[in-house]
Amino acid sequence: MSGTLYWHGSDVPRFDSAGAREALARLDTACHIVRDARGTGVVTGGSAATSGDLELLASAPPLPPDRLGSPQFRAAHGLRYAYMGGAMAGGIASEEMVVALARAGMLGSFGAAGLLPERIEKALQFFVREIPGLPYACNLIHSPSEEALERNAVSLFLRYGVPCVEASAYLDLSPHIVRYRAAGLRPGPDGRVLIGNRVIAKVSRPELGERFLRPAPEPILAKLVEDGSITAEQAELARRVPVADDLTAEGDSGGHTDRRPLAALLSTLLRVREQVSRDYGYPDAPRIGAAGGIGTPEAAAAAFAMGAAYIVTGSVNQACVESGTSPAVRGLLARADIADCQMAPAADMFEMGVELQVLKRGTMFGMRAKRLYELYRTYDGLHALPDAEREKLERQVFRRPLADVWAETRDYFNRRDPAQVERAEQNPKRQMALVFRWYLGMSSRWAKVGEADRLADYQIWCGPAIGAFNDWTRGSYLAAPENRGVVDVAGQLLTGAAFHLRVAQLRAAGADFVAGATDYRPALAQGEQAPDLALLR
Repeated sequence: MSGTLYWHGSDVPRFDSAGAREALARLDTACHIVRDARGTGVVTGGSAATSGDLELLASAPPLPPDRLGSPQFRAAHGLRYAYMGGAMAGGIASEEMVVALARAGMLGSFGAAGLLPERIEKALQFFVREIPGLPYACNLIHSPSEEALERNAVSLFLRYGVPCVEASAYLDLSPHIVRYRAAGLRPGPDGRVLIGNRVIAKVSRPELGERFLRPAPEPILAKLVEDGSITAEQAELARRVPVADDLTAEGDSGGHTDRRPLAALLSTLLRVREQVSRDYGYPDAPRIGAAGGIGTPEAAAAAFAMGAAYIVTGSVNQACVESGTSPAVRGLLARADIADCQMAPAADMFEMGVELQVLKRGTMFGMRAKRLYELYRTYDGLHALPDAEREKLERQVFRRPLADVWAETRDYFNRRDPAQVERAEQNPKRQMALVFRWYLGMSSRWAKVGEADRLADYQIWCGPAIGAFNDWTRGSYLAAPENRGVVDVAGQLLTGAAFHLRVAQLRAAGADFVAGATDYRPALAQGEQAPDLALLR
């Protein structure tokens, strides 16, 4: 037949599902779909020929996991893989997790949110010792109710030369994130702006994403110059670059989330990026990554296929052995399904009604936290609570008199942010908010340390991705929490994503596959080199 191509090579085509899957998983070599009298098969290597026994139907080039995503993202952050382990507050995204990812050529973000300055400084000293010169990030969370936390965190990041911050939960740009960004700018020999402090902003609204994609607002820059936080030269350079190098589209995730569908949000932010880059004529356009719901190779592949420069995982990492949470929490997460999540009030933005996504199965935290917010909305202070409500709170939720809770809360804020105590003593409703936030804060601590008699009050941040991950790993060695290493999980997701993108390429060329050939799964046993597995080591 005129124009027909044939395959020529030394490998043996595979026509069975296991063999076809094995060939598809050889990601470091070209893969071909061929046909003869036996049917359609898969073979690797070789080349096209004008004659032969095997008709060549479709081909896909090599696609190792380190080619996924944006090469500019990898180069800017000094990475091998376009993969980021996102921050989980309270040190759940632990020092050990960040170090493990850095040594594997991935980016880990330390969960600094909610930690006192001395605890953050201890982590930064650990990074200086353990991974000098390797990439890592620290979380900078927007703290409109406790501005000192954000300000002090930035001061520490600048003192220790933190190369990148992951900005999260921002409602608007703050002087502190702009200070961090501008303080690392300097002029290059060719007139370009050299960026020392990189910012990855996690957003779920296009209008907020646009603010990070534009240069810092003039009033903020002027105020920072006036108070000596940055120089006039740094302010001038900041007018030429976006606030963020990278923008993470945060879909339906754990913790602070607007539960946006990732496909809708990512495509919108990609268009916003294109428009802003044209408006400002950036020599290097900011990059857009994807987070939220990425717990399987198919989800990771879909994000890359849509144009994500990198992917960010969170919920699946909390279930890993390096996470700074308790074995009890890892066990609960390992049993979660995709429907086992709910929204609950957030401790750091309680008065504003901001919510975060938590695990529902195995804990009563979500229900109790929502009741506290209802009481806060209804009454003017602790003194106004009906006796029956106060008694129920003290017996079931706080397990102690509310007066004792306030005394402990007052001592805590006197160390952390004394202005909060002054405001609360002048405003009974503010005092009520801080007391109720005691429970919200302690519930995450109880989960983190594995407080056995507080199991029903565990606050565990997670999204549906953990349920999808559990379903995907069922029957494999990764089903057991003690086998979940953060780099191993990342390697499985990236390798599987490359596998599914290869399958998509071949399907787009008109290929079809025998049933079962495209079902990429982890190995049954740890260390087993399954035919369809290409682990990153």
